[in-house]
Amino acid sequence: MEHFQQVEPFDYVIFGATGDLTMRKLLPALYNRLRLGQIPDDARIIGAARTELSREAYVARAREALERFLPSDVLSPGLVDRFLARLDYVTLDSSRQSEQWDSLTSLFAKAQPDRVRVFYFATAPQLYGSICENLHQYGLITANSRVVLEKPIGTDMATATAINDGVGQYFPEKQIYRIDHYLGKETVQNVLALRFANPLINAAWSAEHIESVQITAAETVGVEGRAAYYDTSGALRDMIQNHLLQVLCLVAMEAPDSLEADAVRNAKLAVLNALRPITEASAATETVRAQYTAGVIGGENVPGYLEELSTPSSTETFAAVRAWVDTPRWKNVPFYIRTAKRSARKVSEIVVTFRPAATTMFGAAPASNRLVLRIQPNEGVELRLNVKNPALDVFNLHTADLDTSIRMEGGMPFPDSYERLLLDAVRGDPVLFIRRDEVEAAWRWAEPVLDAWKHNKVPMQTYSAGSYGPEQATRLLAEHGDTWHEASE
Repeated sequence: MEHFQQVEPFDYVIFGATGDLTMRKLLPALYNRLRLGQIPDDARIIGAARTELSREAYVARAREALERFLPSDVLSPGLVDRFLARLDYVTLDSSRQSEQWDSLTSLFAKAQPDRVRVFYFATAPQLYGSICENLHQYGLITANSRVVLEKPIGTDMATATAINDGVGQYFPEKQIYRIDHYLGKETVQNVLALRFANPLINAAWSAEHIESVQITAAETVGVEGRAAYYDTSGALRDMIQNHLLQVLCLVAMEAPDSLEADAVRNAKLAVLNALRPITEASAATETVRAQYTAGVIGGENVPGYLEELSTPSSTETFAAVRAWVDTPRWKNVPFYIRTAKRSARKVSEIVVTFRPAATTMFGAAPASNRLVLRIQPNEGVELRLNVKNPALDVFNLHTADLDTSIRMEGGMPFPDSYERLLLDAVRGDPVLFIRRDEVEAAWRWAEPVLDAWKHNKVPMQTYSAGSYGPEQATRLLAEHGDTWHEASE
């Protein structure tokens, strides 16, 4: 606990305060930060939503959420009560001007004007502009305010621009915090430490030594209750355009001058701008899209995507893209980005395959070394090396893994990614948030792929639930002599 520093007093207003994100992630994250001593006694957390509830009824919901979504060993009755005492609630349709706003403005009537004020939008993105307009109209925006925007920031460049313009009309860019919870994951941040704090790794981090890079985020669950939303999004919008492109940026960027926000974000932007455009013509050779059909997960039969949706659909639940970063460091190195629902296993990882040793002294060529950074689960780093097979008298090689887990002191679980990010907004530290020009650069690259898919330039494939994806994704790598990581395990 002594490693965590308390932040200054703040007011946190969460719009969409009765929704799943707030109950499942935001409130538990804030509770954990209180448990670690980072939240001061006079901090306030104010929920706002259209649901008509008394403060007491909202507190009861919050208590139930903490008990449901946090392990019992971190819950103590006294601490839960201390946290809930900081909660307030107002019934408010934040997208409309009405007398309901009086309930919120009255809570700030005697507030100090220089007190940190964070507005968190856990609502539909199309409401962001109108909420900002109302915050301005009712005089709630101060010089020390920040606004946190949940993704998705639009569904294409036009809608992203409209959202950014709507928010930017009332908040300067320095007060806008576009959250990407992937950047809050400790093992994603460890990409920077692994690359730049280890000369051994840093010296080999280029096309001279690296053959390919894989970035995978797969899960065993389907779309279930989110089918209606997911069908308007799809795998590329939901995961690749934002989360996985951000991971690619950390892997591929040049060393920033410092860990200051703009230095890091400038380095990421340079990668996004260096991505080779995928045109409507090249999408057929550089991308794969697919939907899962019925299959078996964990020994249980599960339905296919179209069965869950109960309607025809051309939305992908699997996407794989071969990307190229056209910089001298990464010349001719393919970056394979893949995401899937109903995969054979839940895994998020970065796999760096090094070029094989140019030697014939062992007879057969040694296998390529591989560096695996496990983002989740089982967070850790694995390095596959060639060693002599001790079971044989002759000098034959086999592979051995140097495998280390990344653990918290005392065996504590990793903090949820939202925990760091929620308080970074209070601190005014935007290094793990997305700048507007990053959003626009990502859409410039992703939108032609979506257009090609929309016009059926890339056929929709299928894969059985419980598999690793369609055969076409395997062929995508085979064209360059590569294989997906699980195929080499």
